Amino acid sequence: MTQPIGFMYDFSSPNAYLAHKVLPDLAERHGVALTYNPVLLSIVFKATHNQSPFQAFSENRQKTAYLTHDLHRFARRRGISFHMSPHFPPNTKFAMRGAVFAQGKPWEVKYIDAVFDAIWVHGQKIDDVNVLMDVVRENDLPARKIREALGDAEIKQQLKDQSKAAVRSGVFGVPTMFAGPEMFFGKNSLANLELELSRT
Repeated sequence: MTQPIGFMYDFSSPNAYLAHKVLPDLAERHGVALTYNPVLLSIVFKATHNQSPFQAFSENRQKTAYLTHDLHRFARRRGISFHMSPHFPPNTKFAMRGAVFAQGKPWEVKYIDAVFDAIWVHGQKIDDVNVLMDVVRENDLPARKIREALGDAEIKQQLKDQSKAAVRSGVFGVPTMFAGPEMFFGKNSLANLELELSRT
């Protein structure tokens, strides 16, 4: 049986949002499962001496203009709703703790969809816990349990541990996908991921 696609993500990444919108159909076409692995990008960046391309090229207007254009083009050609967040880059530590709590639960994907859409479709300020909880309630998710998880020491530590484990596996940013031992970074590597799945 083909191993599942492992998807490393942080809600703060517009590229991770776009990959998230494409991956379920890609996985279904190839008859493989899709597993979600939340990581905190700030931990990954610190450990790998990396930063987002918008920060790395902040003084290069041509480069940042192209990066923005590429995001919108990718979304437009696939019929994905997308708007650059007015709060970019968003602080997602609370949302990512919620994602860790959601892992393995029946409503995990619903939570992921809701938070990604809140940031990259509706432009909501998700680093505000009250806004995050409004999103949770509007999507009929277990608000009380999620709110408690945001301050849970074990959940905080688990997010840190998962982020550090991702770095040890070679991750330096998101979105990162794994198909068996093969790693694919960035939304523009999805075509190569599909080729790998076709080959195996």
